[in-house]
This record gives sequence, structure tokens and C-alpha cells, in this order.
Amino acid sequence: MASLAPASFGAALAAAHDAAGAQHYPQATLYVVATPIGNLADITLRALHVLQLVDVIACEDTRHTQSLLRAYGIDRPGARLLAVHQHNEAEAAQTVVARLAQGERIAYVSDAGTPGVSDPGARLAAAVRAAGQRVLPLPGASSVTTLISAAGLVADGGDGGNASSAFVFAGFLPSKAGERDTAMQSLSQEPRAVVLLEAPHRIESLARALATLGERRITVGRELTKQFEEIATVAASALPDWFAADRDRTRGEFALVLHPVAVSGDGGAEGERVLRLLLAELPVKTAVRLAAEISGSPRNALYETALRIRNDAQDADGE
Repeated sequence: MASLAPASFGAALAAAHDAAGAQHYPQATLYVVATPIGNLADITLRALHVLQLVDVIACEDTRHTQSLLRAYGIDRPGARLLAVHQHNEAEAAQTVVARLAQGERIAYVSDAGTPGVSDPGARLAAAVRAAGQRVLPLPGASSVTTLISAAGLVADGGDGGNASSAFVFAGFLPSKAGERDTAMQSLSQEPRAVVLLEAPHRIESLARALATLGERRITVGRELTKQFEEIATVAASALPDWFAADRDRTRGEFALVLHPVAVSGDGGAEGERVLRLLLAELPVKTAVRLAAEISGSPRNALYETALRIRNDAQDADGE
């Protein structure tokens, strides 16, 4: 893990004890702990405290987690680490459930970021909850929210409209050509922002696929929070050339945001006109879906408009 953090975390460990030590940490609980995606300083005080407190740390890679703990000055013997990764998650989850039943506190960390978000952890959390035991999340770093916060997502093409809060997390697209083509077709019809992840050996292939989306803007986040972090926004059609302009741009880990579909000045009015006609004959969800397909207006905005129209009509009927 690359780091821009100071060499010693002694003060941070003391601060973690002071800030979080007095809080309640129930036994028989799985603590899902987010860890940094690059910069070691992006760890919460509560996470540092819990990683020292728990009886066992379940982790995606025991060697990686041991290195992370040592960087923070936390000494946990290997016997206190339990491997829970994508290849053994279902089986290992039962071991975790059994240990929780004995009253142990167990933390789970993936190699970087928030477990369960394109990382192992979802099956583990589901198994623990199904067993009637508690799952307690400790929020922290995530490449998804990190990039969205810097992308400047707006639904009007960037000329001053309201920010678009809706987004779709697609993660890694399928590697097989046919399945990827199907996924790209779906993306081309999605008006909301879409967050993608990609590995360095496939990023140029993804860029060529996204180029078919033309002038729709894409924000690329490379090596987020690390020493060589780079964030850039370009038109989808220009994405392959952007990578080709500097070979270093194909190195590292990637998060990408496909910006929401730009809505022209009269696009909202046209969408509402179509929506009103459809609402006279159809249920709200059906009317919204068809209005979005006909007008190109964002579906979430049309849904809010439909609810307003229905509420206005109900108020008028009550007068």
C-alpha cells in the first residue's frame, strides 16, 4: 500500500483511545471496518481502537493486514488473524458465526476500502445476520464516494444546474466480450451517473468501449489518495486518446464516473409534457419509464415530478 502518511502513528493510537475508548463495544459482534484505499492516514480513530480491541481480525489477506497493522503500531499475532476471502467466504463465515456465539468480538477488513463494496464481506455479513448476531459497520474510505466527491456531477451538462445526487454503482464490468457489450448497452441507456471500477490490464479496453458514448463526460480517478493520484474529466469519445497520451496513465487502480445525461434547457419541459399525457392513462411507474424513454429526461427527476403532479391533483380534488 502506498502511503503519504507520517511514519509514526503513536499519537493517533493515543488519540483513538481517548476519543473512542469510552464508547460501548458489544461482545458477540462482527465489526465491519473500512481501511484506507491508499493513504495510511485515511483511517478513523474508531477503527484504530477496534482493531486493538477485538479478539480476532478476519481479513481478505492475512499478510496484507499484518503489514497494515504493523504500520499503525498494532501488534496482533498471526493466530489472531483469520483469512476470509472470495474463495472461502461461505465456509469461513461459519467459523466466524461460531466464534461470535462464544461471545467474541471480531473485526473484518478487506485489503483496502469498505468491505462488501466490490470486496469480500457481503456473504460474511449476511451469514452473521442470518444467525441472529450483530453486524456493526465502521465507515471510512471508499473509492466510490471518494471519486464522486471530486467529480462535480451535475445533470445539466455543467452550466449551473442542480447537482445530481443519484448514481448507480456498476463496479467491474464483465470480462467476456458478449457480456461486456450487453453491459455497455445498458450503460448507454442509463441517465444517472454510473460508477465503474477497473484494473490496469483492462483499462484501455474499457476506455475503447466507453468511447462509444460520444460526448458524455467521464471522470477518471487513478491511484486515488496515493502519491501519483490523478483525476481528470474528458468526453467519453476522447478517453482512449487521454490514456494513450501518457503511458503512466494506464498504471494503478481505477475508479471512473460516467456523468449523468446532460439535459437541455427545454428537456425538462418536454419530459413533463409527455409525463402528464401518460399519467392520464397509466400508473406512475409505467408513465415515468415511458416518459424517460421518449424524452430522454432522467427517470428519477420524472418520478419526483409525477408525485408532485399526483399530489397537486389530489389537493385540487379536495377543495
